[in-house]
This record gives sequence, structure tokens and C-alpha cells, in this order.
Amino acid sequence: MTSEAAAAPAATATVSTPSALSSTPVRVDYYWLRSFVAGGVAGCCAKTTIAPLDRVKILLQAQNPHYKHLGVFSTLKAVPKKEGYRGLYKGNGAMMVRIFPYGAIQFMAFDNYKKLLNKQLGISGPIHRLMAGSMAGMTAVICTYPLDVVRARLAFQVTGYHRYTGIANAFHTIYLKEGGFSGFYRGLTPTLIGMAPYAGFSFFTFGTLKSLGLKHFPETLGRPSSDNPDVLVLKTKVNLLCGGIAGAIAQTISYPLDVARRRMQLGSVLPDAHKCVSLSKTLSYVYTEYGIKNGLYRGLSLNYIRCVPSQAVAFTTYEFMKQLLHLN
Repeated sequence: MTSEAAAAPAATATVSTPSALSSTPVRVDYYWLRSFVAGGVAGCCAKTTIAPLDRVKILLQAQNPHYKHLGVFSTLKAVPKKEGYRGLYKGNGAMMVRIFPYGAIQFMAFDNYKKLLNKQLGISGPIHRLMAGSMAGMTAVICTYPLDVVRARLAFQVTGYHRYTGIANAFHTIYLKEGGFSGFYRGLTPTLIGMAPYAGFSFFTFGTLKSLGLKHFPETLGRPSSDNPDVLVLKTKVNLLCGGIAGAIAQTISYPLDVARRRMQLGSVLPDAHKCVSLSKTLSYVYTEYGIKNGLYRGLSLNYIRCVPSQAVAFTTYEFMKQLLHLN
């Protein structure tokens, strides 16, 4: 029995030989599509789990005037009182529109980049997980960034002080008033710089823990895959643990860049937007004005609370979907 980490999925389509064309139809495998769906479902499940915490993180990171004097848990209590419980899910519609293609592209790209690095460049071992994860994260960000900008704008709004009436209105307003398409890519540079270590260390940590666990403790931590008994996969609770650890490590490394990204994304919504026009200026301004704890790492405690379950659910759901859709 082999571990899943060592098993290469068969991504090719099954095609009949010329002699059998008349009697046997061509069977297309659609591996890429199944991988795309698996990643999208994993992303949606993960983000829905921590949607209220995501809203609070944005409010605190960008120093929203209605909540900037509060802490994480105080804000979680204050939002329902001021905006109702639906306020905790403000911007989540845009998030789901974004996160399905984001998760789908990221997980599918990771699998393909791993194969590319291994077969074309001869890179293997832990380093190829780190490189493939970084490249996959950046690819997903570039493809879905405008949706992330709109989601951030909607989540930053407070009931009674709306600038945008919905997703379509936000797209229309940003396009007209903030320089056309360039308005949707404010903060892309810090996002890509931040995503490289975040996605890289996330996939690297999870993949390494998974590989080591199945190698050294196969009976304790592993079980046969439901779609392929010859392949070992991690037990669900172990998957959750490994995913949570991966998320915590990745978030700690990349958090200051995430703060800078949010401020640049929010743009003209913030009164100090003119001081957040580039990555270096934004980081310098936040550090000078608010310091490390209350600026660059403001909301980090919330990020641990939201990131650990998010990554745990994402990796566990993806592993489950791989078995459900016969990707092992």
C-alpha cells in the first residue's frame, strides 16, 4: 500500500485504440474539472466556516471608525448589536463568488505546478511543495483579485453608512470613479508578495506533515482511501490538525503584508488613503502611526482563531473531495 503523497494521480483521458473505435466509445477522464470542483468546494466550506471572523478582521485591520476602539471579541459582540446578525456575514456573497474559483484554481494549480517542477525541472522533495504552493497562490490571486477588492469594500461598510448597494454597484462605482480596471487591482503587489510565503508555507507545512505522518505512523495516522484502497490518506482528525498548524505558521509569516494589502484595497474609502499608495509607504505609515502590535499585527489573535479552522477545513474538505471525485 502506498501513501497518497507518493501516488501520482492519473490525469490523462482514456482513449480507445484505432481497432476498437467502431465498438468502444471514447471515455474522457475530466481530471482537471474534478480537481477544479474539489478545490472550489473546499474553499467555500472553509470561508463559510469563518465568515464572521473575516468581517471583524477587515474592520480591525483598516481601523474602521465605528469599531477601531474595540478588540476582537468586543467587535464580534458589537456588530450584531449595531447591524444585526446578518452584519457578521456582510460581504460574504461576494466572498463566495470569489472563493470558489480562487480555491479551485489554487488547488488545481498546486497539483499541476508540482508535476511541472518535478518532471520538467527535476525539483522534488519539500522544496517543490513550497515553490508549487507559492506559484499556485499567486496564480489564484491574479485570476480573482477584482472580486476580493469588491468583497473587502462591502465588508468594510457599516449599516447606515453604505457607499455601495451590492456587488454589481461596487463593480460599477469602482470602475467609474477609480481609474477603470486599474481600480480593481489596488494592492495587488503586496497581495502577491504576501501570498507567496502564505500559500507556499501553507502547502509546504501540510504536505510535509502529511508525508511524515504516513511514512512513520501509517497505522496510527492513516487509513485506506475510500476510492483507492491501495493508497493511504490521513484520518480526518489528523487532517484537521495538520491543516490548522499549516495555517498558523503561514499566517504568522505573512500577516503584515496582509494588513498593507487591505489598506491599499480599501483605497478611497479610508480617510488616510493618500498615505497608502504603495507597499513600502503603507507598511511605513502603519508602523509609524500604530506600531507593531496595534498596527502591523493588529487583529492577529483573530487571524489565528479564523485561520486555523479555515485551513483545517480547506485541506480536510479537499482531501475528502479528492476521494469522492476519484482523484487519488
